[in-house]
Amino acid sequence: MVSKRFKKLPKNTSNLPAEGIDKLLTEVKKNCTTKFDESVDLNFQINHKQKKGEVNIRTVVNLPGGTGKKVKVAVVCEDAKASDAKAAGADIVGGDDFIEKIKGGEMNFEKLICTPGMMIKLSKLGKVLGPKGLMPNPKLGSVTENLKQAVTDAKSGQAEIRNDKDGNIGVSIGKKSFSDDKLLKNFNAILETLEKEKSNNTLKGDLIRSAFLTSTMGVSYKLKLGKNI
Repeated sequence: MVSKRFKKLPKNTSNLPAEGIDKLLTEVKKNCTTKFDESVDLNFQINHKQKKGEVNIRTVVNLPGGTGKKVKVAVVCEDAKASDAKAAGADIVGGDDFIEKIKGGEMNFEKLICTPGMMIKLSKLGKVLGPKGLMPNPKLGSVTENLKQAVTDAKSGQAEIRNDKDGNIGVSIGKKSFSDDKLLKNFNAILETLEKEKSNNTLKGDLIRSAFLTSTMGVSYKLKLGKNI
């Protein structure tokens, strides 16, 4: 059932010509008519010319404007490094005992970081952590000796960019309450990351076929991107 609020939003916006991010931020914010601080979200579709499964994007980007979300970070490490993780702001820090709790289904965290030495033990919990997207990954900076940097990045505004099996990528650039300047900085950081991923995947032609900008409970608009992606 469509709510009265949603019925008042603009109709068929996805059929309008693509516009630049500057103009669309104003429109998307106008449509944030709920009582909570909605997220402003990007949605990309990978170019259909790429073969299915040929493109595998999974990386992280540090958003200069932050995410507007509080992230509960857990760290699995040796006892000697526990103090470093706690000092960096980790919410949960543990070793073998903590791994056993995770094995038992206790996963009250949103980001898991691990030292290389403990990863051997943690890797056995792939069936528990994998489906929830919580398994630490060296490529994403979550398997590292530098716990201070990893925890700081996770807390200060780090977003994961990954495509699903159908070639879709969804990522938030912040909240409605953010200034346009903050949202633009986050948007540009994401585009720069995608440009690097395009080079790393040695793709032919454009990586992105289409892009849309929307909000949590709003309507979507076609987004015009630059020529490098």
